[in-house]
Amino acid sequence: MSTISSFHGSDLEKVAEHYKIPKDSIVNFGANVNPLGLSEKVKGEVARHLDIISSYPDREYTDLRRVIGSYCHVSPDYVMVGNGSTELIALLIEQRCPKKTLILGPTYSEYARELSFSESIQEYYHLNPDENFRLDISDFTKKLQNCYDLLIICNPNNPTSSAVTTEEMRRILEICRELQTFVMVDETYVEFASDVSEVTAMSLVEDFDNLMILRGVSKFFAAPGLRLGYGVTGNTSFLAAVKEHQIPWSLNSIGAFAGKLMLEDTEYIQKTRSLILSERARMLQELRRFPQITVYEAQANFILIHIHKDRITAADVFVSCIKNGLMIRDCSSFQCLEGEYVRFCIMRPEDNLRLLKALGETIS
Repeated sequence: MSTISSFHGSDLEKVAEHYKIPKDSIVNFGANVNPLGLSEKVKGEVARHLDIISSYPDREYTDLRRVIGSYCHVSPDYVMVGNGSTELIALLIEQRCPKKTLILGPTYSEYARELSFSESIQEYYHLNPDENFRLDISDFTKKLQNCYDLLIICNPNNPTSSAVTTEEMRRILEICRELQTFVMVDETYVEFASDVSEVTAMSLVEDFDNLMILRGVSKFFAAPGLRLGYGVTGNTSFLAAVKEHQIPWSLNSIGAFAGKLMLEDTEYIQKTRSLILSERARMLQELRRFPQITVYEAQANFILIHIHKDRITAADVFVSCIKNGLMIRDCSSFQCLEGEYVRFCIMRPEDNLRLLKALGETIS
């Protein structure tokens, strides 16, 4: 496994400084952000309404929650908004105060970081690369019998890009309800799934009070700087407790205004899905021609590959790509992911071609 320091997708300044490359020349395949950038419609409307900064946002975010409810096909009464999904992760863990947590891994490190503040015992259930990182439901449900207070699932998962289906999630929730295990499902990447309805757990919030789903606008809507996240749960008493401990006006006026516009911009949503799904399929097809890597199925807007070429590490591939102005993710820092793995997101067709060429020169 490589030992070079890994960089987060937002670390462009550090990468540019370290490799002496102009920041603006780097194509960021590491951040998993929609390559279309912010919707032009949203840009224009926000620019025309900048005076809203002079007013406090509605403390209840009534209009935004209504739009989120319509977008997710749930009651607005089940929705809360926050300063990115990161704030909501922290609030959920703080209120659940779990003594013992199970995390489906390898996955996003923020869950473990927040759990460390609660002193919760953390255990991982490792997805198996030999099974294409698909969850073995039968084996997983046996693991759940160890009685956890909290289960955390990123779906689709980062960095594997694998997904648990809605029906599989229903089975998990039924068992967790019997065992009094609360389930947090992070759906940051669900809008990139081939069929969102077959992956999202939104249709289950009415049936299960041991579930909270988190989403945001950072990735799909290319707005990480807006810091808008939202949570959905049918457990209204728990939702009220979480809101009670949230800092008032957690989301600013621009975030609340822009969020409504984003979720109602159907043209942008359709354009994004068309680009990502078509380019993802093309990239998967091309990557499978490379003889010395394993390419995993992808439901998110990124692809994970395992490098098998002798004396070539994930760090080597990262360096080779960055020297071509292409920043990918060396996955050495992900817990439970043993071996030489790299991850990269779907960008514009011309940039994807550049990446395929750079990868081919290094690992094929």
